[in-house]
Amino acid sequence: MYNQIDSNKRNSFLLIFFFMIVVIGLGWLFSYQFNNQLILVIAVIWAVTQALVSYYYSDKITLAISSAHEVKHSDNPQLYHIVENLCITAGLPVPKVYIINDSAPNAFATGRDPKHAVICVTTGLLSKLNKTELQGVIAHELSHVGNYDIRFMTIVVILVGFLALLSDWFLRWSWWGGGRRRDGDNQLGGIMFLIAIILAILSPIIATLIQLAISRKREYLADASGALLTRYPDGLASALEKISKDKEPLEAANKATAHLYISNPFKQGESRSVGWLSKLFNTHPPIKDRIKKLREMISK
Repeated sequence: MYNQIDSNKRNSFLLIFFFMIVVIGLGWLFSYQFNNQLILVIAVIWAVTQALVSYYYSDKITLAISSAHEVKHSDNPQLYHIVENLCITAGLPVPKVYIINDSAPNAFATGRDPKHAVICVTTGLLSKLNKTELQGVIAHELSHVGNYDIRFMTIVVILVGFLALLSDWFLRWSWWGGGRRRDGDNQLGGIMFLIAIILAILSPIIATLIQLAISRKREYLADASGALLTRYPDGLASALEKISKDKEPLEAANKATAHLYISNPFKQGESRSVGWLSKLFNTHPPIKDRIKKLREMISK
């Protein structure tokens, strides 16, 4: 399990490093081509504003979109005891607990750090899983909190949004012919402009693929960490099996929040094998692979 955690952390940081290189390189190319730093300055200001809003209010926005409501200890003592006991074991502050009234079994964690974290589960999860399986799911979500995945993924989403915004501005500016650099070497200028156009089109797609790849890595890491926390990998493996066999989509989910859930809330591709290209655009790794890795931990 420790090898799984170390591997996923290392690979995720490599992906973030590559993403930052793409963002910086594209920003420099745009500013060079237009010979106008104002575009980059405006984009950075907008990105910082978006980052601050996302950092401080992403949990509230997500909970509002998901129609979740907070529950207290008296509302569901069993759920609270599970959360509290696992937090004591993990050395984490007890997060706020929310419930979504939906019969589809699923759960997610959000917030900016362990002190401002939220664990959210559906009523379907509470009714369809036994206590051991529920512990496995809660441990998985607490691992997202303890590993700072909730902050990590917020930063990645912000970077993807910034890159998409920068690319969109570039394409609009070039379409109207604004501010194009006048180089003495027209051939070099034309080549640079063509490269900039290609990057402007491809960069948001590449950035989205990086975001999804990181999201999938985070799920593997949370599975390993959650299994380590409960000392019983089969609890989470059994929960994932039940969740994957349930074919009811989660009505409260949308594309903006889908990557937060423990399993794809739209139930697409859960029961059938898909090609490598389709897997690139998945928000979650295949549940069969996750269950296999958990069961391998038991055999070791």
